[in-house]
Amino acid sequence: MAIDPSAEIHASAIVDDGAVIGPGCYIGPFSMVGPEVTLGANVTLKSHAIVTGWTDIGEGTEIFPFTSIGEIPQDKKFGGERTRLIVGKRNRIREGVTMNTGTEGGGGVTQVGDDGLFLANSHVAHDCHVGDRVVMVNCSALAGHCIVGDDVIIGGLSGVLQRVRIGSGVIIGAVTMVTNDVIPYGLVQGPRGRLDGLNLVGLKRRGVAKSDITALRAALQALKQGEGNSFQDRARRLADNEDIDSDYVRDIVDFVLGDSDRSFLTPE
Repeated sequence: MAIDPSAEIHASAIVDDGAVIGPGCYIGPFSMVGPEVTLGANVTLKSHAIVTGWTDIGEGTEIFPFTSIGEIPQDKKFGGERTRLIVGKRNRIREGVTMNTGTEGGGGVTQVGDDGLFLANSHVAHDCHVGDRVVMVNCSALAGHCIVGDDVIIGGLSGVLQRVRIGSGVIIGAVTMVTNDVIPYGLVQGPRGRLDGLNLVGLKRRGVAKSDITALRAALQALKQGEGNSFQDRARRLADNEDIDSDYVRDIVDFVLGDSDRSFLTPE
C-alpha cells in the first residue's frame, strides 16, 4: 500500500493493501478502495463509494456516494481475465453511477476522458471509450464497446446500443434509444432515435464560426439529398469536393468513412 501522507482517510473506510493513494486525496466514511486501484492527486470519494478492480482515477475527480467503479463487466463472455478501467481528470461521478472494466474480446480497457459529468445512476459498460467533457444525464446508459467523442451530451433515460459510435459534439435528447452511429455535431431525438439536424446550440456555445456552421448545414443537406446510392457514397463525394475547407465538415466525412459495426442514423 502506498498512501501519500497528505491524504485523508476516514476511520470507517477500507483501503486494501496494494492501493496507491495520491496527495490530497480524501476517502470518506464507509468507502472501499481495492488493491489494484490508483487514485491520482486530490481525488475525493465522498462516502459509501466503491472503487475496485484494476482501476486508475485521474487527479481532481470527485466520486459521490453509492457508486460502483471498476467492477467486473456485465458480460456473459467475461471469463475472469484481468482487465482495466481508466478514468481521466476532474470528472464528477454522481450518486449510483456504475463503470465497469473491459473484456479481453473488447481490448481489455474501458476508458473515460477528462472533465466529464456523469449524473445519478448513469452507466458506462465494458470496453467503452468516452471522450472529454461528456455529460451523461440521470439514468442514461452506454452498452459495451461504445465509442463516444468529445463534448457529447446524452439525455436522461437514454440508452446507446452496443458498438455504436457517437461523434464529437452530439446531443441526444431524453428517453431516446440510439441503435446506429451518430455523425459529429448531430442532434438526435425521439423514442427510437432519429437524426434531426445539427446541434446548433452546442456549436454556437462553443463559439464555432458562422462560416463553419453554414458549411455544416450544406454538408448535412448533401448527405441527405445529394448524389449517390448510399450515405457513404454521398460522404465520399463530399470528401472529393475541393471547395470544402471546414474542419468540422471533414470531421463528419472522416467519421462516416471510418470503420464501424453499425449503420448510421441518417437525416430524414
